Amino acid sequence: MNPNNLTKEYTNGEVTIVWQSGKCIHSANCVKNNPDVFRPKEKPWITPEQSTTEKIISTVSKCPSGALTFYMNNKK
Repeated sequence: MNPNNLTKEYTNGEVTIVWQSGKCIHSANCVKNNPDVFRPKEKPWITPEQSTTEKIISTVSKCPSGALTFYMNNKK
């Protein structure tokens, strides 16, 4: 596994954030827009349970590189 090209998923139960390390350009838009969720100095660095689904979607949509995407989880 190449550590420079990882794909990881993080969920709050409603929405899942997908992070692709190989696409990340470190613009820090995510950190600036939602510092409760995106904390690059911590592990895991994405903690979606710290925010609302709406704010997560808004933040991820501002990612300029496409390294962050999301999908809605199926409700049962």
